[in-house]
Amino acid sequence: MKRFLAVGAGSILLLAGCSSDTVSVGAVETPQTDAKIIRISFNQPESNPQYIALEEMGERLKERTNGAYEVLIYPSELLGAQRESMEMVQVGAVDMAVVVGSLMENLVDEFAVFNLPYVFYSKEHQLDVLQNPEIVDDLYASVEDEGMKVLGAFHGGVRNVYNKDKPVETPDDLAGMKIRIIDSDTNIQMMSRMGGTGTPMGQGEVYTAIQSGVLDGGENNELIFSNLNHSEIAPYYSYTQHLMVPDYIIGHKNFVDGMSDEHQEIFMEEIQLAVNHQVELFDAEVEQAVQKAEEVGATFNEVDMDVFQEAVAPVIQSKLSTPESEKLYNDVQAAAESFK
Repeated sequence: MKRFLAVGAGSILLLAGCSSDTVSVGAVETPQTDAKIIRISFNQPESNPQYIALEEMGERLKERTNGAYEVLIYPSELLGAQRESMEMVQVGAVDMAVVVGSLMENLVDEFAVFNLPYVFYSKEHQLDVLQNPEIVDDLYASVEDEGMKVLGAFHGGVRNVYNKDKPVETPDDLAGMKIRIIDSDTNIQMMSRMGGTGTPMGQGEVYTAIQSGVLDGGENNELIFSNLNHSEIAPYYSYTQHLMVPDYIIGHKNFVDGMSDEHQEIFMEEIQLAVNHQVELFDAEVEQAVQKAEEVGATFNEVDMDVFQEAVAPVIQSKLSTPESEKLYNDVQAAAESFK
């Protein structure tokens, strides 16, 4: 098991104000209220389906608990990138965050199984696995020693590569390209096998990095590609479909355990409703994102999927190094049979 030990400056700043009813976080002030404010760190803009689902969850939670709780979401990396957000949840500087699955493997190795290329057959398969207690309960419980709980998991879309130079059809086309990836050993190995050079970087820095030539492109779903305007500077979007990484909703353990049994039951019901609603919103948003990207000149192309799957196969084998990870992978593959 691996642990984050450092707490960033943003965490310290937030912690400094936690004893007051009115908390300042950078330039943002939390309103004074008798309700318990649930602070959520989020790395995407307010238009993102996950943000919308969490905001609506907060409204329902407030109503169902007679005003005992209010949700305050800090979007667009206002409190820092996802790595910093995870650290802040661990120490209780914020109550909740949404973090990409690739970061979770830095805490517990077995999370890497859900981040492997081509591990999920479809969105439906992924959601079935992530909501199956027989598959995920032990894995989710494994981070409680790190000070946090996994409350649920959003569908994070299907990730594909995009770049500023040309369509990608085979791994040879990615040769020499520096592609932004989420910081994890799995992703670094994967991008190398796919033909490019994986460069970890916070999402908020990617646009400028591509624009200045530090990066040649990135890899993400169509929604992020369009909404963060990467389509303007890296217009070649290629459907490698290499990853379907979950986005985990994590909460500080003491915050969740400190709820009454009644409120905790309501809270978890609302988390599940948020997950389901986000899926409904996501598909429609992707269609609009593709149209928006095409309007500014982006192009979308298919790839030789078999070649990419063959290229990354060694990454899968290298990550199934323990009986626990091998069993988890086999359970995921067995669950896929219902969706083929």
